[in-house]
Amino acid sequence: MDSVMFNAFNSRNLEVMKTLFTPDVEFYNDGKGVTGYEATMAGFKGIFENKQAADLRRDLLKETLEVYPMPGFGAIEMGTHKFTHTENGKEIVGLMKFVHVWQYKDEQWKVTRVVSVGH
Repeated sequence: MDSVMFNAFNSRNLEVMKTLFTPDVEFYNDGKGVTGYEATMAGFKGIFENKQAADLRRDLLKETLEVYPMPGFGAIEMGTHKFTHTENGKEIVGLMKFVHVWQYKDEQWKVTRVVSVGH
């Protein structure tokens, strides 16, 4: 499911992003604080509409991915993702760590909690 999220982010598909999070999601970001669903979606929308970040990409560093099943709930996923974009003609690369708590409910996987650090 994370590949669905990465693809939706990289293709600026807010409608798909909206389906990947529970309505009560909590998004913890060491650079911006804590947001719920509406503020998280508004954040994605702002990123997607930002002309200066038109080439922004989120790519998983596959060798960092760890996934741990949680019986009766879903899974915990953690790893490092690389964000790249061009700024003033130079490629800017940022590496950030993340934790996603995925819930499997009603035959759907959705993120209930996000921790994003390293900003």
